[in-house]
Amino acid sequence: MTGQTYAERHFLTQDGLSLYYRDYDSGTGDGAPLLCLAGLTRNSADFAALAEAHSGERRIVCPDYRGRGKSDRSSDWRSYTPETYVNDIRHLIVAAGLHNFVLVGTSLGGFLSMGLGAAVPSAIAGVVLNDVGPQIETPATAEIVDYAGTDRPVPDWPAAVAAVRERFPEFEAWDDATFEAAARANYREASDGRLHYDWDVDLVKPIRHGAEPRFDAWAMFRSLHHVPVLAIRGGNSDLLTEAGLNAMLDDRPDIAGVTVPGVGHAPRLHEPAASEAVAVFLESVDRQRHDRHG
Repeated sequence: MTGQTYAERHFLTQDGLSLYYRDYDSGTGDGAPLLCLAGLTRNSADFAALAEAHSGERRIVCPDYRGRGKSDRSSDWRSYTPETYVNDIRHLIVAAGLHNFVLVGTSLGGFLSMGLGAAVPSAIAGVVLNDVGPQIETPATAEIVDYAGTDRPVPDWPAAVAAVRERFPEFEAWDDATFEAAARANYREASDGRLHYDWDVDLVKPIRHGAEPRFDAWAMFRSLHHVPVLAIRGGNSDLLTEAGLNAMLDDRPDIAGVTVPGVGHAPRLHEPAASEAVAVFLESVDRQRHDRHG
Protein backbone atom coordinates (compact mmCIF):
# COMPACT_ATOMS: atom_id res chain seq x y z
CA MET A 1 0.00 0.00 0.00
CA THR A 2 1.34 3.47 -0.86
CA GLY A 3 0.46 6.95 0.20
CA GLN A 4 -0.87 5.80 3.54
CA THR A 5 -2.64 8.41 5.64
CA TYR A 6 -2.99 8.77 9.36
CA ALA A 7 -4.91 10.85 11.84
CA GLU A 8 -2.93 13.12 14.15
CA ARG A 9 -4.25 12.71 17.67
CA HIS A 10 -3.35 13.76 21.20
CA PHE A 11 -4.08 12.47 24.68
CA LEU A 12 -3.45 13.87 28.15
CA THR A 13 -1.10 12.32 30.67
CA GLN A 14 -1.65 12.10 34.41
CA ASP A 15 0.53 15.19 34.92
CA GLY A 16 -1.26 17.21 32.23
CA LEU A 17 1.04 16.93 29.20
CA SER A 18 -0.45 16.66 25.73
CA LEU A 19 1.17 13.74 23.91
CA TYR A 20 0.90 13.13 20.19
CA TYR A 21 0.35 9.94 18.24
CA ARG A 22 -0.14 8.90 14.64
CA ASP A 23 -3.18 6.68 14.13
CA TYR A 24 -3.15 4.72 10.87
CA ASP A 25 -6.61 3.45 9.91
CA SER A 26 -6.96 -0.29 9.37
CA GLY A 27 -9.42 0.19 6.51
CA THR A 28 -11.22 -3.13 6.15
CA GLY A 29 -8.34 -5.12 7.63
CA ASP A 30 -8.83 -6.99 10.88
CA GLY A 31 -5.24 -7.95 11.70
CA ALA A 32 -3.87 -7.41 15.19
CA PRO A 33 -3.28 -3.69 15.82
CA LEU A 34 0.32 -2.50 16.17
CA LEU A 35 1.49 -0.22 18.97
CA CYS A 36 4.91 1.05 17.88
CA LEU A 37 7.35 2.33 20.52
CA ALA A 38 10.47 4.18 19.38
CA GLY A 39 13.99 4.49 20.77
CA LEU A 40 15.32 6.95 23.34
CA THR A 41 15.34 10.07 21.15
CA ARG A 42 13.11 8.81 18.38
CA ASN A 43 9.49 9.42 17.50
CA SER A 44 6.50 8.20 15.49
CA ALA A 45 8.12 9.05 12.15
CA ASP A 46 10.47 6.09 12.54
CA PHE A 47 7.62 3.71 11.77
CA ALA A 48 6.45 5.30 8.50
CA ALA A 49 7.88 2.47 6.39
CA LEU A 50 6.33 -0.15 8.65
CA ALA A 51 2.97 1.60 8.33
CA GLU A 52 3.44 1.78 4.56
CA ALA A 53 3.70 -2.00 4.50
CA HIS A 54 0.87 -2.85 6.89
CA SER A 55 -1.70 -0.04 7.17
CA GLY A 56 -4.98 -1.05 5.59
CA GLU A 57 -4.65 -4.57 6.96
CA ARG A 58 -4.43 -3.49 10.60
CA ARG A 59 -4.59 -0.36 12.75
CA ILE A 60 -1.18 1.12 13.62
CA VAL A 61 -0.64 3.55 16.50
CA CYS A 62 2.72 5.32 16.87
CA PRO A 63 3.21 7.75 19.76
CA ASP A 64 5.78 10.45 20.39
CA TYR A 65 6.95 10.06 23.99
CA ARG A 66 6.95 13.12 26.22
CA GLY A 67 9.79 15.40 25.17
CA ARG A 68 9.92 14.10 21.60
CA GLY A 69 8.45 15.11 18.27
CA LYS A 70 5.05 16.77 18.48
CA SER A 71 4.50 15.90 22.14
CA ASP A 72 4.88 18.40 24.97
CA ARG A 73 8.24 18.80 26.67
CA SER A 74 8.17 18.21 30.41
CA SER A 75 9.08 21.06 32.76
CA ASP A 76 10.56 18.46 35.14
CA TRP A 77 13.35 16.35 33.67
CA ARG A 78 12.83 13.82 36.47
CA SER A 79 9.71 12.63 34.63
CA TYR A 80 11.81 11.32 31.74
CA THR A 81 11.98 7.76 33.09
CA PRO A 82 10.81 4.37 31.81
CA GLU A 83 8.33 4.14 34.68
CA THR A 84 6.67 7.38 33.51
CA TYR A 85 6.76 6.33 29.86
CA VAL A 86 4.98 3.06 30.69
CA ASN A 87 2.35 5.01 32.59
CA ASP A 88 1.93 7.38 29.62
CA ILE A 89 1.53 4.42 27.27
CA ARG A 90 -1.09 2.87 29.53
CA HIS A 91 -3.05 6.13 29.23
CA LEU A 92 -2.63 5.96 25.44
CA ILE A 93 -3.92 2.37 25.33
CA VAL A 94 -7.11 3.52 27.05
CA ALA A 95 -7.45 6.76 25.06
CA ALA A 96 -6.96 5.00 21.72
CA GLY A 97 -9.16 2.04 22.64
CA LEU A 98 -6.48 -0.54 21.84
CA HIS A 99 -7.13 -4.22 22.53
CA ASN A 100 -5.06 -7.35 21.94
CA PHE A 101 -2.28 -5.55 20.06
CA VAL A 102 1.25 -6.36 18.94
CA LEU A 103 3.99 -4.21 20.45
CA VAL A 104 6.84 -3.16 18.15
CA GLY A 105 9.62 -1.83 20.36
CA THR A 106 12.88 -0.35 19.11
CA SER A 107 15.71 0.05 21.64
CA LEU A 108 14.11 1.86 24.63
CA GLY A 109 10.75 0.93 23.13
CA GLY A 110 11.71 -2.72 23.52
CA PHE A 111 12.35 -2.27 27.24
CA LEU A 112 9.01 -0.48 27.54
CA SER A 113 7.38 -3.39 25.72
CA MET A 114 8.85 -5.75 28.31
CA GLY A 115 7.54 -3.51 31.07
CA LEU A 116 4.09 -3.57 29.51
CA GLY A 117 4.32 -7.36 29.43
CA ALA A 118 4.20 -7.18 33.21
CA ALA A 119 1.82 -4.21 33.46
CA VAL A 120 -0.87 -5.20 30.93
CA PRO A 121 -0.17 -8.82 30.00
CA SER A 122 -3.67 -9.68 28.82
CA ALA A 123 -3.70 -6.82 26.29
CA ILE A 124 -0.66 -8.04 24.33
CA ALA A 125 -0.91 -10.45 21.38
CA GLY A 126 2.79 -10.45 20.50
CA VAL A 127 6.01 -8.43 20.68
CA VAL A 128 8.69 -7.42 18.18
CA LEU A 129 11.93 -6.50 19.95
CA ASN A 130 13.98 -4.42 17.52
CA ASP A 131 17.71 -4.43 18.33
CA VAL A 132 17.20 -4.73 22.06
CA GLY A 133 17.11 -7.42 24.68
CA PRO A 134 17.91 -8.18 28.29
CA GLN A 135 21.64 -8.42 27.52
CA ILE A 136 22.96 -5.23 25.90
CA GLU A 137 26.35 -3.55 25.79
CA THR A 138 26.87 -0.75 28.34
CA PRO A 139 29.47 1.24 26.33
CA ALA A 140 27.03 1.54 23.43
CA THR A 141 24.33 2.81 25.79
CA ALA A 142 26.68 5.42 27.24
CA GLU A 143 27.57 6.65 23.75
CA ILE A 144 23.88 7.09 22.88
CA VAL A 145 23.31 9.12 26.06
CA ASP A 146 26.29 11.36 25.28
CA TYR A 147 24.99 11.97 21.75
CA ALA A 148 21.41 12.62 22.86
CA GLY A 149 22.25 15.09 25.61
CA THR A 150 23.77 17.86 23.46
CA ASP A 151 21.94 19.72 20.71
CA ARG A 152 23.95 20.11 17.50
CA PRO A 153 22.03 22.44 15.17
CA VAL A 154 22.70 22.42 11.43
CA PRO A 155 21.87 25.08 8.82
CA ASP A 156 19.76 23.11 6.34
CA TRP A 157 18.45 19.68 5.30
CA PRO A 158 21.48 18.65 3.21
CA ALA A 159 23.62 19.31 6.29
CA ALA A 160 21.18 17.28 8.40
CA VAL A 161 21.42 14.32 6.02
CA ALA A 162 25.23 14.61 6.07
CA ALA A 163 25.18 14.62 9.88
CA VAL A 164 23.03 11.48 9.97
CA ARG A 165 25.37 9.74 7.52
CA GLU A 166 28.34 10.67 9.70
CA ARG A 167 26.53 9.54 12.82
CA PHE A 168 25.59 6.13 11.34
CA PRO A 169 28.51 4.93 9.20
CA GLU A 170 27.64 1.28 9.92
CA PHE A 171 24.42 1.53 7.87
CA GLU A 172 25.93 0.67 4.51
CA ALA A 173 22.69 -1.05 3.44
CA TRP A 174 20.69 2.19 3.61
CA ASP A 175 20.07 4.17 0.42
CA ASP A 176 19.84 7.95 -0.01
CA ALA A 177 16.08 8.00 0.57
CA THR A 178 16.45 6.20 3.90
CA PHE A 179 19.09 8.63 5.14
CA GLU A 180 16.83 11.49 4.05
CA ALA A 181 13.90 9.98 5.97
CA ALA A 182 16.10 9.47 9.03
CA ALA A 183 17.22 13.10 8.92
CA ARG A 184 13.64 14.34 8.60
CA ALA A 185 12.75 12.27 11.66
CA ASN A 186 15.78 13.47 13.65
CA TYR A 187 15.51 17.23 13.16
CA ARG A 188 12.92 20.01 13.34
CA GLU A 189 12.99 23.55 12.01
CA ALA A 190 13.25 26.15 14.80
CA SER A 191 12.57 29.88 15.03
CA ASP A 192 16.29 30.66 14.63
CA GLY A 193 16.16 29.30 11.09
CA ARG A 194 18.33 26.29 11.89
CA LEU A 195 17.50 22.61 12.32
CA HIS A 196 17.66 21.21 15.85
CA TYR A 197 17.23 17.74 17.28
CA ASP A 198 13.56 16.89 17.60
CA TRP A 199 13.81 15.97 21.27
CA ASP A 200 14.40 17.60 24.64
CA VAL A 201 18.10 17.10 25.42
CA ASP A 202 17.16 17.07 29.13
CA LEU A 203 15.64 13.62 28.66
CA VAL A 204 19.03 12.04 29.39
CA LYS A 205 19.41 13.78 32.77
CA PRO A 206 17.75 10.99 34.79
CA ILE A 207 20.26 8.55 33.28
CA ARG A 208 23.24 10.81 33.97
CA HIS A 209 22.09 11.52 37.53
CA GLY A 210 21.29 7.91 38.29
CA ALA A 211 17.66 8.84 38.89
CA GLU A 212 16.20 6.08 36.72
CA PRO A 213 14.74 3.11 38.62
CA ARG A 214 16.80 -0.08 38.52
CA PHE A 215 15.18 -3.15 37.03
CA ASP A 216 15.94 -6.79 36.30
CA ALA A 217 16.14 -6.93 32.51
CA TRP A 218 15.87 -10.71 32.38
CA ALA A 219 12.81 -10.72 34.63
CA MET A 220 11.22 -8.11 32.33
CA PHE A 221 12.04 -10.18 29.25
CA ARG A 222 10.50 -13.25 30.86
CA SER A 223 7.30 -11.28 31.49
CA LEU A 224 6.66 -11.91 27.78
CA HIS A 225 6.63 -15.68 28.30
CA HIS A 226 2.92 -15.86 27.42
CA VAL A 227 3.12 -14.23 23.97
CA PRO A 228 4.95 -14.80 20.66
CA VAL A 229 8.16 -12.79 20.32
CA LEU A 230 10.24 -11.82 17.30
CA ALA A 231 13.78 -10.63 18.05
CA ILE A 232 15.46 -8.51 15.36
CA ARG A 233 19.12 -7.47 15.44
CA GLY A 234 21.09 -5.11 13.23
CA GLY A 235 24.03 -7.08 11.87
CA ASN A 236 26.44 -4.23 12.74
CA SER A 237 24.78 -3.30 16.03
CA ASP A 238 27.06 -2.55 18.97
CA LEU A 239 24.12 -2.48 21.40
CA LEU A 240 22.58 -5.90 20.82
CA THR A 241 25.47 -8.15 19.85
CA GLU A 242 25.24 -11.61 18.33
CA ALA A 243 25.91 -13.00 21.81
CA GLY A 244 23.06 -10.92 23.21
CA LEU A 245 20.63 -12.21 20.59
CA ASN A 246 21.76 -15.79 21.17
CA ALA A 247 21.23 -15.38 24.91
CA MET A 248 17.59 -14.50 24.24
CA LEU A 249 17.16 -17.46 21.90
CA ASP A 250 18.76 -19.80 24.43
CA ASP A 251 16.40 -18.55 27.15
CA ARG A 252 13.36 -18.83 24.91
CA PRO A 253 14.00 -21.32 22.10
CA ASP A 254 10.45 -20.82 20.80
CA ILE A 255 10.97 -17.22 19.73
CA ALA A 256 12.03 -16.19 16.23
CA GLY A 257 15.31 -14.36 15.71
CA VAL A 258 16.63 -12.57 12.63
CA THR A 259 19.74 -10.52 11.89
CA VAL A 260 19.50 -7.67 9.38
CA PRO A 261 22.73 -7.31 7.38
CA GLY A 262 24.35 -3.96 6.68
CA VAL A 263 22.72 -1.94 9.47
CA GLY A 264 23.62 -1.01 13.02
CA HIS A 265 21.49 0.20 15.91
CA ALA A 266 18.71 0.12 14.95
CA PRO A 267 16.98 -1.21 11.81
CA ARG A 268 14.07 0.90 10.54
CA LEU A 269 12.23 -2.36 9.75
CA HIS A 270 11.89 -1.59 6.04
CA GLU A 271 15.03 -3.61 5.24
CA PRO A 272 14.15 -6.83 3.34
CA ALA A 273 15.24 -9.22 6.10
CA ALA A 274 13.36 -7.23 8.74
CA SER A 275 10.20 -6.56 6.73
CA GLU A 276 9.90 -10.20 5.69
CA ALA A 277 10.38 -11.41 9.26
CA VAL A 278 7.79 -8.94 10.59
CA ALA A 279 5.26 -9.93 7.90
CA VAL A 280 5.64 -13.64 8.69
CA PHE A 281 5.42 -12.95 12.42
CA LEU A 282 2.24 -10.87 12.10
CA GLU A 283 0.61 -13.52 9.94
CA SER A 284 1.35 -16.07 12.66
CA VAL A 285 -0.06 -13.83 15.40
CA ASP A 286 -3.19 -13.19 13.33
CA ARG A 287 -3.73 -16.95 12.85
CA GLN A 288 -3.39 -17.52 16.58
CA ARG A 289 -5.87 -14.74 17.35
CA HIS A 290 -8.32 -16.18 14.83
CA ASP A 291 -7.98 -19.67 16.28
CA ARG A 292 -8.66 -18.35 19.78
CA HIS A 293 -11.60 -16.13 18.89
CA GLY A 294 -13.04 -17.89 15.87
